[in-house]
Amino acid sequence: MRRATPKTVMHSYPGMVALVTVTHNGKSNIMAAGWHSYISFDPPMYGVAIGRERYTFDLINDAGEFAINFVPYEKAAFIQETGVFTGENVDKFDYAKISYDSGMTINAPILHDAYVAYECKTVDINTYGDHDWFVGDITQCYRDDDLFLENGLPDFSKLEIPLYLGRSQYARLDHKSTVNTYTIDN
Repeated sequence: MRRATPKTVMHSYPGMVALVTVTHNGKSNIMAAGWHSYISFDPPMYGVAIGRERYTFDLINDAGEFAINFVPYEKAAFIQETGVFTGENVDKFDYAKISYDSGMTINAPILHDAYVAYECKTVDINTYGDHDWFVGDITQCYRDDDLFLENGLPDFSKLEIPLYLGRSQYARLDHKSTVNTYTIDN
């Protein structure tokens, strides 16, 4: 039975985790972010919430740009590691042997393993409680077309997507998942 509770109920999961990458003054870092969203289609804009105590926070704030990367389920352990280790003490790219290229319009890393990635130039930063919301104009997109159907949806016979459940647990969205189409006549 549902009842009132004095605690905050964190029920934004399951959801996709974005890997946020940044380079500033020769330092590159990557972090997992569970709180992120497309904000606008036209113009294309993306936002991500980052805690001010995170090593990535100052890098993005100073760089004025960041990238958003989405990797397949086989990289779920790496996603978790990027959220646990701090880039202040560990070069996460070297640690996990993750390769990348610099972006085309920004200097942030674009992961070779990403099936979708966005390059973002920061246009706004707002403080909300213990996180700041960084909003970026998407200046370049990447997509592995081999992993998507003609209608733009993922091809689950080729791509397995990790969904974060909370408490370091991940579920797999794949060809075994139930997918329904609902057509509504109006």
